[in-house]
Amino acid sequence: MAKSVQSAPQHSQAAFIATLLTGTFAMSISQSSLSTAYPAFMRSFNLSASTVAWLTTGFMLMMSLMIPVSPWLLNNVPFKRLFQAVIVIFALGTALCIWAPSFTLLMVGRLLEAIAVGIIFPSYQTVLLSITPRASRGRTMGIAGLVMGSALAVGPIISGVLLTWFPWRALFTLFLIVSLVVLAAASFTIHNVMPQRLTPLDWLSVGLAASFPALLYVLTEATHSGMSALLWVILVLAVAAAVWFIHRQLHAAKPLLQLRVFATLLFTKAVLMTGISYIALIVTTIVMPLYFQQVLRVSPLISGLALVPAALLLSLLNPRAGRLLDQIGPRRTIVIGMSLIIVGFLLLGLLVGHMPLPVAIFGAMLTEAGNAFVMMPATTAGANALPNALISDGTAAVTTVRQLLGSSGVAIATLILTQVQLATGSVLTAFTATFLTFAGVGVVGLLLGLTLPDHR
Repeated sequence: MAKSVQSAPQHSQAAFIATLLTGTFAMSISQSSLSTAYPAFMRSFNLSASTVAWLTTGFMLMMSLMIPVSPWLLNNVPFKRLFQAVIVIFALGTALCIWAPSFTLLMVGRLLEAIAVGIIFPSYQTVLLSITPRASRGRTMGIAGLVMGSALAVGPIISGVLLTWFPWRALFTLFLIVSLVVLAAASFTIHNVMPQRLTPLDWLSVGLAASFPALLYVLTEATHSGMSALLWVILVLAVAAAVWFIHRQLHAAKPLLQLRVFATLLFTKAVLMTGISYIALIVTTIVMPLYFQQVLRVSPLISGLALVPAALLLSLLNPRAGRLLDQIGPRRTIVIGMSLIIVGFLLLGLLVGHMPLPVAIFGAMLTEAGNAFVMMPATTAGANALPNALISDGTAAVTTVRQLLGSSGVAIATLILTQVQLATGSVLTAFTATFLTFAGVGVVGLLLGLTLPDHR
């Protein structure tokens, strides 16, 4: 059963988009900036770094569980009510983090925040794609990319500044204030712009979808401590559940997540290229600080600040990449991006041990600049290949695969760094092998990009 959709008045669409992106921006900062506060959490609760890291690991696992549920929520809950509920859940989780007298309650607050982020991340892309004409989707998604890229750039800066003068609770206080402002604005600016197709929730599929965060958990733990017997058991169960989930979605009359979107070849290629660009982004943001500290011997503060130029460039190029997609089509836009990723990793790999800090920063800027011309353009091109009714399933599928591929990229990078260094006794050789490996991954993305159509 489908319900009619309430279109946002033309004059208020800008306010609608601004509110939507501001809320998503605040949640994105909460995801990316918390690692700066780890030492403060360790002192406050007298815990080890590995325990405190669960504030991020647990967040990612819960977020991954909610992503496949987002299409059902968009189809069954009026968007205004859904957006307000997401902000309320995020605000409650954040308030709990501010008050938390124990690490357990702080963790519960983070999980509530993750529920909200897992719903809004695919949903905001679906809504923007649905309310924007195909001919100008690239420009709109470019603006969305600017907002998300800016969160990556300013998150560590904001947390660093606040933690210099205030306790860690001030960080959550900022998120709470912004979320309450967004909640107030949503009452006037957010409209029910998504059509409703009411279906019962398939709880078995929701349970089986837990296989995705379980796979992420195995990747994360195996990266830090290797594969144990327990991890092998979890891996086998997670793979079995994932296979069952896929089979159920393909054969259900009303699946939780419509996996038939992968029958569209252009969409499947777009998902893979988005995943490759995300691998390049997350490997750059994780490996480069290690390179700055272990090879160039700079402080952790300098190593963090050294990534800001790359993140800012990513933010600034996103709108340009979106306009370029609308003008020249996906093939040439994405080929530009993949070429930049390859050149950036090749530069870093070939000059390991022979480049000063500015050159290393420039290499990171190249890889992240390439990401601007791939991630959102590929997401948009994939959505354009689907009928509007499947866009929510498509964005959820893209987000899920991106998370899995990104985590796999981190695991592979960590494995190469540790094993090559153990085998050769050289940290320089380890970094060279890592950078050149992901240059090779970029070549795979480039070859995929060359098969895309020229048309918009």
